[in-house]
Amino acid sequence: VREAVVSTQSTGGNAMKTSNIYRTSNLPERFDNPEILKGYSEKKPHPIYQTSSSGYGGKKPSVHTMPNQFHGRQSKFTSKLAAAGNYSYSGLNTSLDKSVV
Repeated sequence: VREAVVSTQSTGGNAMKTSNIYRTSNLPERFDNPEILKGYSEKKPHPIYQTSSSGYGGKKPSVHTMPNQFHGRQSKFTSKLAAAGNYSYSGLNTSLDKSVV
């Protein structure tokens, strides 16, 4: 449940931020300032190929649709995997090579 902050003053000509409207906790800049997100076009798709999900996903996010909390995950598994390196098969290759001639 979101709690609206009592003061809803603008940022003085700058884009509205989520932290100006709602109480936020540990938000990255991409969630606090949805105006920096790119890739939302106003181009209408052909009606035959338009789906309900494309209608929802085509809308540009606002401060009211952005999350107000962020709990990032640590990348312990990925860092261990990167330290070990990629898998390399060390068995005997018995397949025939195809000639391109």
